[in-house]
Amino acid sequence: MVIRVYIASSSGSTAIKKKQQDVLGFLEANKIGFEEKDIAANEENRKWMRENVPENSRPATGYPLPPQIFNESQYRGDYDAFFEARENNSVYAFLGLTAPPGSKEAEAQAQQQA
Repeated sequence: MVIRVYIASSSGSTAIKKKQQDVLGFLEANKIGFEEKDIAANEENRKWMRENVPENSRPATGYPLPPQIFNESQYRGDYDAFFEARENNSVYAFLGLTAPPGSKEAEAQAQQQA
């Protein structure tokens, strides 16, 4: 399974840039494999992202903004959903991945099952 993070390499918004860096930095630090999909440099990526963000996850007006996170073609969420999962030590579940043994998330899951 491949995590795909849709980003905008030439965003004029510092908030969007920080959110993108936060997601990508977390994935890299935790050695979670991912593909960066640039919607600013590739029209097909932009079109695909916009078409595949579910209706109930879209903003009331305009288009969904990056970063948007997918596992293969399955939508996982935006930055806010990622941030909430990170705060709750449930990023692997959020991404649709199995938490590695010894991680905080795996330990929390083991305690819940006990």
